[in-house]
Amino acid sequence: MKCLYSMFGFLCVAAALSAAERPNIVWIVGEDMGCELGCYGDKLAHTPNLDKLAAQGVRYRHCYTHCPVCAPSRSGLITGQYPITIGTHHMRSTLLKPPQTFTSMLRQSGYYVAWPGKTDFNFAVPADAFDSTKPWLNNVPKQPFFAYVNFTVSHESQIRATKEQHAKNTNRLTATQRQDAAKFALPPYYPDTPEVRLDFKQYYELCTAVDYLVGDVLAALERAGVANNTVVIFFGDHGRGMPRSKRWCYEQGTHVPLIVRWPGKISAGSTSDELVSFVDLPRTAVSLAGARATKEMQGQVFLGSEKATPRKYVYHHRDRMDETFDRIRAVRDSQYRYVRNYHPELPYAQRVQYMELMPTMQVWRRLNAEGKLNDAQKLFFAPTKPKEELYDVTADPHEIRNLAPMPAHQQKLIELRKAMDEWLKDSKDLGDIPEKKLIESGLVADRLKEYEKRKPE
Repeated sequence: MKCLYSMFGFLCVAAALSAAERPNIVWIVGEDMGCELGCYGDKLAHTPNLDKLAAQGVRYRHCYTHCPVCAPSRSGLITGQYPITIGTHHMRSTLLKPPQTFTSMLRQSGYYVAWPGKTDFNFAVPADAFDSTKPWLNNVPKQPFFAYVNFTVSHESQIRATKEQHAKNTNRLTATQRQDAAKFALPPYYPDTPEVRLDFKQYYELCTAVDYLVGDVLAALERAGVANNTVVIFFGDHGRGMPRSKRWCYEQGTHVPLIVRWPGKISAGSTSDELVSFVDLPRTAVSLAGARATKEMQGQVFLGSEKATPRKYVYHHRDRMDETFDRIRAVRDSQYRYVRNYHPELPYAQRVQYMELMPTMQVWRRLNAEGKLNDAQKLFFAPTKPKEELYDVTADPHEIRNLAPMPAHQQKLIELRKAMDEWLKDSKDLGDIPEKKLIESGLVADRLKEYEKRKPE
């Protein structure tokens, strides 16, 4: 069957596939969740449902968001385009004319799309994006369908929640699933204090709370009798909601779990070292549905018959975070990460008022002021940043030893510098343009004033 390269092409492609070849697709997202899961080798984690899901499918060791904060990350997930390309790169901005969503492509191909809950895309939801925004677990859509579920209980704000709220968030945990704050091996850049240990304890218990909710989704698919024809994809929207993790283009901010179960199509209990970027997820969903991706989509297919050659690099960006401006770009291969700081005159530890609410950030900043941090802990509070950073993530997983100035690593530095330059050119990086110019051009709405009021003294 031939297909027209128009909106009717979606229908033609889909029509060429049988019902059995058009699987249901379910995305399950844990907010602010890194790879602190049992199936990723974390011995302190209690995540039996996700561990079982990994045992039934494939666990990707190297999945990365393009931006380590929620709205820009999510805008790439819904469009399949980098935020720096479309203009959603600043955290809390509003793109006035968003591109086509991948979910609208699915709908055009005959899929029912259910997207309840969070639609934090840095733009208003287009009218053709979804069929429903109502909860679907008790009324699983008719086939074929794409369904989304987003769990907020692991969000940054819940790590620092009150004792009463945390008890409510984690009320399903058993006594053996509670964490001992004394057992954590803290990252070397954090001070070892009760506040930091409590934040880690709360975070790990929230991951277990998400695990229970994932179990609910999987049970709903079983009850509806559709589990065997459903591709289940679990991931975090970026790394854990802690200082120097979320909002930062390092491993703890960009590396997320990715678990895929596709009965009969993926070997159970398998693992993959393939690099996967978030912009690959929507393009892959479109491919699995038998729909046709638009030429603007920047990802590549990593599942199914149209699977592309594995990536050599994944890319990240950081721009304005709430009221605080910066511009950082990064690229990672299978072992190394290169970071480019466009404003080395700005310190890492600029204040983002929302981040300042975290007890870890408060005690870290206080101990720095008191001169009580060691060399690794003081790095975040340096008055300036290097223009370039290079890390061997395998040897230095916490990325505290910058290799960029070292002669022995110049070849890798040059390679990743070139890879970044090519990405910035290909993606037409709008980070070069001041935000006020983007506002004047009519690309984005003016939201700067609301953040100017929040700037700390």
